Amino acid sequence: MWDGYCSFYEISIPDEVREATWERLLDQEVPMFCLVAQQEGRIVGFANTVIHLNTWSTQPVAYLEDLFVAAEGRRKGVARALIDALAARGRSEGWHRLYWMTKRDNVRARALYDIYAPVTDFVRYDFGL
Repeated sequence: MWDGYCSFYEISIPDEVREATWERLLDQEVPMFCLVAQQEGRIVGFANTVIHLNTWSTQPVAYLEDLFVAAEGRRKGVARALIDALAARGRSEGWHRLYWMTKRDNVRARALYDIYAPVTDFVRYDFGL
């Protein structure tokens, strides 16, 4: 599934980064986690989320960094179920907000995301160091 996600975004993640990412996602001491969606015992989607402090609230915020649904899970409510589960967790844990980004041309995903919140006016800059 991770490979499918990387293919969709046309990125290549080095093996050591992939391994470190999944170790962190599974480590309960690290403020990030992975939710998975299953159908008939098979994982068909995942949502990787990072919890962090912020300067606009005393409550933590959650960044949904990676959301992916395999082809067999699409148009079956999997992505919606993952977002709803994150929202429920956020309410129970007192998060200030849940936010995410997607590509401008990811029309199918944006149709779902538009149900949850309006698109913001912010522009993202990536300054690699």
